[in-house]
Amino acid sequence: MFDQILSDFTQSFSVVPAGAAFARLVAAMVLAGLIGVERERRHQPAGLRTHILVSVAACLFVILGQELAALDFGGMGEQRTDPLRMIGAVTQGVAFLAAGIIITAGGEVKNITTGASLWLAGAVGLGCGAGQLALAAMATAIVLVVLILLRALEARLWPRPGHDD
Repeated sequence: MFDQILSDFTQSFSVVPAGAAFARLVAAMVLAGLIGVERERRHQPAGLRTHILVSVAACLFVILGQELAALDFGGMGEQRTDPLRMIGAVTQGVAFLAAGIIITAGGEVKNITTGASLWLAGAVGLGCGAGQLALAAMATAIVLVVLILLRALEARLWPRPGHDD
């Protein structure tokens, strides 16, 4: 019985096999989690869970887009699928969330780095969803270098009291 349920579940995927879809979603979770841990450690408003949710959602949107593009919506030439519009929609949604994190207080902009990292977590999720796991991992590594190593370098070169992004 369980084998039949699993078989029915995995057969419902037409473009991205269930195992690959799961691997992509897990990769989006892990990679964004690495970024989120750094933000969490810095006590920023968007941390581990937020970064993971944004990345997994972006990944899911790409996989769903691939699946929807494979459905028969009519004759040839009647179906209009544009992966760039899907990426644009995800990017706009994440940018909306990121903008909500950024605040201005006392003439100083706060949380802009966290907003940018959240936006990037969405891009990492898009990469994972498209099956570009190596590219998403490279971007994650670069982000961690920027967030950790460059922050330490900035603190040594240009110390600013009370500055914590």
